[in-house]
Amino acid sequence: MYASVVVDVNAKRVDKLFDYEVPAELASIMKVGMRVVVPFGPRKIQGYIIELVDRNHEKALKPILHIQDMTPELNTELIRLSEWMQTTHIAKRIAVLDIMLPRAVKGKYHKVYRLEEPEEVSDELYQLFSQNRVRISSLSADQLAALKPYVEAGVITEDVEVRQQQKVKTQKAVELCDINLDTALEALRSDKQKACLLMLADEGVLTLKELKERDFSAAVVNGLVKKELVRKIDIEDTRDPYQHREFLQDGKKVLRDEQQTAYDEISGAVAAGKNEVFLLHGITGSGKTEVYLQTIADVLDNGQTALMLVPEIALTPQMVERFKARFGDRVAVMHSGLSMGERYDEWRKIRKGEARVCVGARSSVFAPFENLGLIIIDEEHEASYKQEDYPRYHARDIAMWRGEYNSCPVILGSATPSLESYARAEKGVYRLLTLSRRANQFPVPSVNVVNMRDELAAGNRSMFSAELTQAINDRIQKGEQIVLFLNRRGHAQFLLCRDCGHVPNCPNCDISLTYHKVTDELKCHYCGHKEYKPVTCPNCDSEHIREMGVGTQKVEELIYQHFDGAKVIRMDNDTTSRKGAHEQLLDKFRDQEANILLGTQMIAKGLDFPNITLVGVLNADTMLNLPDFRSSERTFQLLTQVAGRAGRADKEGHVIIQTYNPEHYAIQYAKNNDYTGFYKEEMNYRRIGKYPPYYYLVNLIFSHTDMKEVLLESKHIHQTLLHHLSPSSYVLGPAPCAIARINNQYRFQIIIKFKSEPELLQALTYLDDYYYEKFVKNKFNLSIDINPQMLM
Repeated sequence: MYASVVVDVNAKRVDKLFDYEVPAELASIMKVGMRVVVPFGPRKIQGYIIELVDRNHEKALKPILHIQDMTPELNTELIRLSEWMQTTHIAKRIAVLDIMLPRAVKGKYHKVYRLEEPEEVSDELYQLFSQNRVRISSLSADQLAALKPYVEAGVITEDVEVRQQQKVKTQKAVELCDINLDTALEALRSDKQKACLLMLADEGVLTLKELKERDFSAAVVNGLVKKELVRKIDIEDTRDPYQHREFLQDGKKVLRDEQQTAYDEISGAVAAGKNEVFLLHGITGSGKTEVYLQTIADVLDNGQTALMLVPEIALTPQMVERFKARFGDRVAVMHSGLSMGERYDEWRKIRKGEARVCVGARSSVFAPFENLGLIIIDEEHEASYKQEDYPRYHARDIAMWRGEYNSCPVILGSATPSLESYARAEKGVYRLLTLSRRANQFPVPSVNVVNMRDELAAGNRSMFSAELTQAINDRIQKGEQIVLFLNRRGHAQFLLCRDCGHVPNCPNCDISLTYHKVTDELKCHYCGHKEYKPVTCPNCDSEHIREMGVGTQKVEELIYQHFDGAKVIRMDNDTTSRKGAHEQLLDKFRDQEANILLGTQMIAKGLDFPNITLVGVLNADTMLNLPDFRSSERTFQLLTQVAGRAGRADKEGHVIIQTYNPEHYAIQYAKNNDYTGFYKEEMNYRRIGKYPPYYYLVNLIFSHTDMKEVLLESKHIHQTLLHHLSPSSYVLGPAPCAIARINNQYRFQIIIKFKSEPELLQALTYLDDYYYEKFVKNKFNLSIDINPQMLM
């Protein structure tokens, strides 16, 4: 028997399967998907078994050294998915496998010395070795020098130890030995020891911590161990991120007519085991989550598993609460806000079948479920479902593949579906289900658009219009809550010298620096460069250097200056970087510790607080004027979503949108909550501009520290594409990117627009291979983004 293995080397030239001999002693336990340690050149590295073949190989093979675990980390479905992604996403197989598995199982490599002949070394040197091995990195220079002659003589050998990054956490526990309980109790004199023995007989294994909490001291336990009546063992200690939270049980709600219709359609497909894609288009507050919960309950009753994706970590706490309340410990949670150990344990709960529902962000689409019965993508329009780093993928595409593989339905839910999804639903590719009324039967909030040009003309230079100021004061007096939305973090957008016009820019990127008052620093949000705020202009020494534009930090200051009784919770990347920060801030807001929630787009979706009666959008234009064809769609979606946070219970909601472009169609349709009207108008512009969903896109960005090199290679890329593509497609560029330099790399791009191109993948694969070698030689970088979400 031999095994085909993908090795853990993230390099294009070894992006293939390598065959290894399976040693006879491992043949009976070897399985596809296992992690193994294999020799690779002079090294030992980790790999994954992709295939086992029971026949003779033409040439002698190196043997697999040992296996890393008895249970395969990859199931057959994920192995096939990785093969599909390798081809369609122009990605290395190991890079795809890396995103499927938690970081904890990645290989960790340590050089070690092994003591082959212990009797040959002095007692002093022997003390260095634990179990006849020692890590080289732990030895001092003097110790290394002392060991060198023994290494040269072969008494000590150098080796590589391969371990995973995170261990399974264990704790000490106690269990009964094989004893006659009555005889043991008669022989004991201590009442405490008798009580401990009876408890272990009744409850089985108990941890030392649990015994201590029940007033059994270490002396009592050790006495029983000494008498060989009980023994200490190690048991797994699962890291549960929600172990200190209590979730009140929640039962099924009565569905309204539209909800019942949607539920019946989906549950019919679940019962039939039919792969069908449903687009659940429900306005904010229409009860989409209850439809999800009841459909998942059917899937679980069917003996199957379910996957629920949410786009933001900020959404996870409320969604987890609802799922845990309904399904209890059968729910696993996976998102980037958990520690490495917590993510590993949640992932293992899924793999072992202990968890049958997963709630998580983008990467949880790879959860190792068997027998998937349903996949749900909530807020399916969200750009955060696309991974912008290599390997680039969209969670929706992966969900579609897994739905087809498992013959199960996929639900795409949104109040503002992406144009691509809605167009497919109109064509009948997806089944459209509509929820047009709120679950509580209350109307959607009223929306007012304030023209900030008029405010400026009236002498109001504040961030807050007269209408919004009055509304905020009114809600504070009534004891109601307010959401204020500004999609820009930091204190000021940039600094400007009023004498010479100088704006401090990032030295590595063609972008201005953002001022953060908390740290009194100017920061680049692209490369991470930081510098202190200048007191005078670096260009002309003028003292008239001022902060221009506002971010969430500045607005928080202004709120306290303008409004008596205001208590603000700010949610942006700066305040939510700590573990658990999202949940803590939202809990404070729920408990009425603040009356204003100020934040960026992480507060725009999914949040459900009954006391919010006012939503204010401070500047609707921040995304409207970006050089991206989706800017109008994103503005409409964001405004509609954030407006939906108001009036979700029995109190009437009101929304005020401040803008300098009140006539823009995206703002007008958002004001009227008219998705269909926006869809029709935006589709006209997409058709004229030959953008999705009428055309597919590929974005190629190439960069180097030398602009001449970029211009030279751009000709080769352009000619290669023209050679492979048909005349009906469009190859636009090369042209400088919107941000032409990031981290001292000059950036150009080529955009391909096409309807059908059989040779496109072949051309892109050739370019990826060719420029991988270029990257190795002189750091010329080419990134290929198929169906990009951003063109900047």
